[in-house]
Amino acid sequence: MSNNINRSRRQFLQHSMLGAAVAAFPSLLLADAGKIKSSATPGFNPDVEIEFTAQPAQVGILSSGPATQVQKFFATLRRGPANTLTQLPGNYLGPVLNFQQGQKVRVFFNNKLNEPSIIHWHGLHVPQHSDGHPMYSIDTGEQFVYEFEVLNRAGTSFYHSHSHNLTAEQVYRGLAGLIVVSDNDEAKLELPSGEYDLPLVIQDRSFDNQNQLQYLHMMPERIMGFLGDTILVNGKPNAEFSVKSRAYRFRAANGSNSRIYKLGWEDGTPLTAIGTDAGLLAKPETRPYIMLAPGERVDLWLDFSGRAVGSQLTLYSLPYSGVMPGMHDKMHKDGKGMGMMHNRLPQGGKFPIAVFKVSEKVGESPKLPEKLVPFQRLTERDVDNAANPLPIAISMQHMKPLLNGKSFAMDRVMDFEKVALGSIKKIKIFHDHGSEGQHGGGMGMMGGMQHGGKNNSESGEHNMAGMGMRGMRHGDSEHGSDSGGQQMGGMGMGGGMMEMAHPIHLHGQQYQILSRNTDQVKPADYGTVKDGFIDSGWKDTVLVMPGETVEIVKPFQDYKGLFLYHCHNLEHEDLGMMRQFYIG
Repeated sequence: MSNNINRSRRQFLQHSMLGAAVAAFPSLLLADAGKIKSSATPGFNPDVEIEFTAQPAQVGILSSGPATQVQKFFATLRRGPANTLTQLPGNYLGPVLNFQQGQKVRVFFNNKLNEPSIIHWHGLHVPQHSDGHPMYSIDTGEQFVYEFEVLNRAGTSFYHSHSHNLTAEQVYRGLAGLIVVSDNDEAKLELPSGEYDLPLVIQDRSFDNQNQLQYLHMMPERIMGFLGDTILVNGKPNAEFSVKSRAYRFRAANGSNSRIYKLGWEDGTPLTAIGTDAGLLAKPETRPYIMLAPGERVDLWLDFSGRAVGSQLTLYSLPYSGVMPGMHDKMHKDGKGMGMMHNRLPQGGKFPIAVFKVSEKVGESPKLPEKLVPFQRLTERDVDNAANPLPIAISMQHMKPLLNGKSFAMDRVMDFEKVALGSIKKIKIFHDHGSEGQHGGGMGMMGGMQHGGKNNSESGEHNMAGMGMRGMRHGDSEHGSDSGGQQMGGMGMGGGMMEMAHPIHLHGQQYQILSRNTDQVKPADYGTVKDGFIDSGWKDTVLVMPGETVEIVKPFQDYKGLFLYHCHNLEHEDLGMMRQFYIG
């Protein structure tokens, strides 16, 4: 956490990018935000400098037949340690980025796609200008320059495209990759490293008979979230790992658009986690299975000691229930599934992820540490709003995905979305589907937003005038994605019928989970997932089950500016299930 940041570093942070000069809300902030940074900053001396390019490519994903047309990140190291980039051969995923805490990083991002794009460093705590806000999306042939210091402690993060209305399909077509951060506390633990520290990026995709990716734009698939019929691990199907009889560290990341995984061994052996999202835990935690929603990461300690050479173990996504709307489940039960929703790998089905084959017996293996890293537990005593938490209200009114009763608007924030720099806030994430009072007042705290007030004064929503942000060119209406939502309104699907699980991701600094209230959940469904949540570590994405209320505590330190919060079901994000905090 930033309490460990020294004085000189904090001074650098406060004067970089928007910095202390941006004191007024919102005119000065937005005048700066409209500028696309296309050149390096004099005086910023990076330890690492990378040239990044997004462009079309053809990659052989399947074992036979034609290559697949994808969108791919290519990277070249200009300056820095030789191990900064780990290329995954013959792969549509971008390279693994290996950073060290304290490094200053500059990335030159060049867009060679035929559509706008920008990169979000999911899990890294960076300034607004380097966070990948869609207002900075650049067009074909343009360049964007990121500059930031790596403040994160050791852990696993994830980078991907983040251009509004284009995120889901661009990520689906390949614009994503893994980030590994190391620090001195981690080095003291002597965890598995080198060939024993491996990525496990899990994604689902669908292919046609010419090996080309299929992505459907029909509304049923978008509102439920896209589900593929082929599981890829590290960009390849039918994943197999040849392992030795010793312990490994596997950095599992859910890179799917909407699929939720319930990771577990076929023989019932428990799984041990040593890290969540972008940070190590205070001590290892063992679970019978681990839930992994889109955007979440978990560092797994997989120990094959004592297993015979030639033996194998299969990691599955195990069956679970209750994450999809009742309407969806009823249609599947009745055999009336629509389009890609009715496929061989339904949400919550059982299927293999990867096979681990023991190929060599070795005599030594690192031991699982009893303790990992120092950990500062945040509680309600650390927040300044314990009795009045900031709301993140999830709703699907008339099949229109909303947060706090609103769709995303590039140029708007509400009163409660303005947060003081340096504060630590309690945030309440809950479902609100039109049942007033169901969640103890729920949307009432937002002054008439429950039914999406028709003018700004009703909701305390502020139009950030004079914005001129280029991101508005790419399909945003006055109220963000409201136009997309209106197309769904005639389908007549009401609130409770559309209640489903949502992975909620907050940009900026990571947070901790205070509590889960399950009074309104269905016990039978919740019982299939509840033992797989690891809530003791630092998080940036949390799965909120239907009827569940999750309370978190989140610091808003170091950087001023606009930082997004949204559903990481990427189809929902593109449909407008995204808002933003202004930190000032």
